[in-house]
Amino acid sequence: MTTYFFGDTGVLTGRTLRHVTRSIDTIITTVITPIAMMLMFVYVFGGAIDTGRAQYIDYMLPGILLITIASGISYTAFRLFMDMKSGIFERFQAMPIARSGVLWAHVITSLVANLISLVIVVGVALLMGFRSGAGVVEWLAVVGVLLLFTLALTWIAVIPGLSATSVEGAGAFSYPLVFLPFISSAFVPTETMPGPVRWFAEHQPVTSIVNTLRGLLARQPVRDDVWVALAWCVGILVVAYVFAMVAYRRKIA
Repeated sequence: MTTYFFGDTGVLTGRTLRHVTRSIDTIITTVITPIAMMLMFVYVFGGAIDTGRAQYIDYMLPGILLITIASGISYTAFRLFMDMKSGIFERFQAMPIARSGVLWAHVITSLVANLISLVIVVGVALLMGFRSGAGVVEWLAVVGVLLLFTLALTWIAVIPGLSATSVEGAGAFSYPLVFLPFISSAFVPTETMPGPVRWFAEHQPVTSIVNTLRGLLARQPVRDDVWVALAWCVGILVVAYVFAMVAYRRKIA
């Protein structure tokens, strides 16, 4: 059964990946907004924000990477919604394949597509002056955290992808996720925020994830932030996965 699952998931992943490569504009659209934000913050607002000895591009890049992921997962919900509406799920159910492989194909495709988008954004950041003292181990840790965050948000995307009644509704969930980094330590130190806003910023998941990525890229101690970040990512992943599977079973029942 396990062999069938991996084989079926591999075939179905190839199908969804072909959809991405045939419409490369989705990846371009995904990276345009984060790159535009990066240009605006660095060249317009960067000079007015005190980040100590760190260059502003180095300081804010982790937040831009999270926004890139939040933008990219909306296409996962869109692709899943279109599959639901086209009736292909019903055809898959009539075939001797692992049913959960259909969802995992979309999830793996999301990881690949978002990884490509992240590489493009980091490439632009390097052209803008981003520099990192991180070694191989730190970069692998950064990639691991980003992939775990992408996996968690992708399973959130599966829920509206299965349950939305319109294309707009399938992608609308991503807007609050894109906005969340703005109320965190991603772009300005939380110490500059008023009381209630500062409390929220310091206790929401993005801040711990951003601080972890920032520390790894600067090759500085990440302290407890890494454990808090991992706990948030794993917690969101588990809860989203459970609700996504419940929504899936209702659809195929």
